[in-house]
Amino acid sequence: MAALVLLGAAALITAVEADGAASAYNPSPVSSKLTALQLAGQRVIYGYKGLTPPAALLTAIRAGQAAGVIFFADNISTPSQLKTVAAQLQAATAQSSVKLPLLLMTDQEGGQVRRLPGAPINSEKQIGESSDPASAARRAGRGAGLNLRSVGLNVNLAPVLDAYRHAGNFIDQFGRSYASNPRTVAALGADFITKQQQVDVAATAKHFPGLGAAARSQDTDNGPVTLNLSLSQIRSIDELPYRSAIAAHSDLVMVSWARYPALDPSYPAGLSATIVQGELRHRLKFKGVTITDALEAGALRGFGGTSERAFLAARAGMDLILCASKSPSQGAAAVKALAGALTTDHLGRSAFVSEVNRVLTLRHSLKG
Repeated sequence: MAALVLLGAAALITAVEADGAASAYNPSPVSSKLTALQLAGQRVIYGYKGLTPPAALLTAIRAGQAAGVIFFADNISTPSQLKTVAAQLQAATAQSSVKLPLLLMTDQEGGQVRRLPGAPINSEKQIGESSDPASAARRAGRGAGLNLRSVGLNVNLAPVLDAYRHAGNFIDQFGRSYASNPRTVAALGADFITKQQQVDVAATAKHFPGLGAAARSQDTDNGPVTLNLSLSQIRSIDELPYRSAIAAHSDLVMVSWARYPALDPSYPAGLSATIVQGELRHRLKFKGVTITDALEAGALRGFGGTSERAFLAARAGMDLILCASKSPSQGAAAVKALAGALTTDHLGRSAFVSEVNRVLTLRHSLKG
């Protein structure tokens, strides 16, 4: 998530193979049998309040209308409690027609931004300033993976690949950036990703194309953010770490909600086909799963409610829609909107199924 997130939940996914595909698994037979609501559900991550998954969430999972769940601090009391919940959710998906493991995720970046106590203890900034940053990044990645695996989760929304421009700015104030040098960020981020995915926990490189230039007050969770950077700056600084992340086969990339006029003057990155498809997929050749930042973010003020935002993100080519308001009704609204757009051809079926198949392939690669 873009804003500060303190101790909370966890995550796990198996590493992709060298060519970037999760396995030889063919998702087409599964997706060809899914209803419009089930196809839409494969693109939505749900959230909820409290320590117990609500009945509405379990019903959606059993119906095959959910891709996964995100965990926050108020979802966790102890590691054993979280592990029990994770098992309950995976048991529910085993009863669905999809049957594949859910994507169970959280932000476990290190330092202040953790959902679970324990590894990684150090923030990215502390790692970048340590005596042996590469070894520290590798330890952090492995530690994060083992920590999250121990509680049954399978996706970590980390590492942050933003190269901060000024000390104390938005991304640096909580120690969420390895360095101001993008080459350092690229190298350490790749180290973290590699070691985390070696212990079967999926990595999520974020926030593409980069929030490193955001001023201290420019928080996309709170309101619209515009980063007036030149195309050269974006590509030579902000996007540079993603080349290394993609080479390291990061399973996911989270796209930011900031607006980058040099790339697209009309839409925030996660609603922009120019950025999602043009920059990330075609120019940088990312073949993994894309995920939005929180759909309820203040940065999307002016782009409607859940239904409109989910549609626009899907139209831009985002694979997963992160409904993080802690209400299953938000996820259900996104599913309904996507299913409706698919049925009425406002979202093309061929592209929609391709996006679903990427998610199914990732889910198949996980340990539930």
